[in-house]
Amino acid sequence: MARVALVTGGTRGIGAAICKALHDAGYKVAANYAGNDAAAEKFKTETGIAVYKWDVSSFDACADGVKKVEADLGPVEVLINNAGITRDTAFHKMTLEQWNAVINTNLGSLFNMTRQVIEGMRGRKFGRVINISSINGQKGQFGQVNYSAAKAGDIGFTKALALENAKGGITVNAICPGYINTEMVQAVPKDVLEKAILPLIPIGRLGEPEEIARAVVFLASDEAGAITGSTLTINGGQYMA
Repeated sequence: MARVALVTGGTRGIGAAICKALHDAGYKVAANYAGNDAAAEKFKTETGIAVYKWDVSSFDACADGVKKVEADLGPVEVLINNAGITRDTAFHKMTLEQWNAVINTNLGSLFNMTRQVIEGMRGRKFGRVINISSINGQKGQFGQVNYSAAKAGDIGFTKALALENAKGGITVNAICPGYINTEMVQAVPKDVLEKAILPLIPIGRLGEPEEIARAVVFLASDEAGAITGSTLTINGGQYMA
């Protein structure tokens, strides 16, 4: 019986690559998204993967969304908390709205989503929770106090939840991507990319979404059952943790 995997922020960028890789590996995949209906419909048409729209910063929306996914596909056994947003500005100019939006989406969503599935995982004695953090949660980034704080919180969440569930067949791990070749990075002016970003990356190139996705597929597998509470750094050597 194919396991059910749910990916938040799953219809674009890294999330889309994760969904496709899990689907190719034989999982029944549900892709959550927040607002871009056109992109979600295109993704669904191209991949055949089911898409579900809700706001991961809302606990009630997550509860309703997970119930719908489980009614359609079965119990969620693999959860990838990938959804994230940015509201960048220097801290002395940051508004409460910018702070709360990023903290609630990038960190609060880990509680909102994982809380819906953890009891089922504990009851079945199997589960995989994989949290997509960021290099900037490890080293910090100018203009991203909110984002860096949330992504650092993702790592602490990962370690504590892993400890609580290690004896129950549930693993909890984090992945920290660096600069990945997604729409967001492609929007950076070419001269900025070539002069200010690529020189910081020892391998001399951006990472690819599929490289993150392959790591997720491995961490979701039975073969990764001894790996829990870990932070996997995938950034081309830019920051070695």
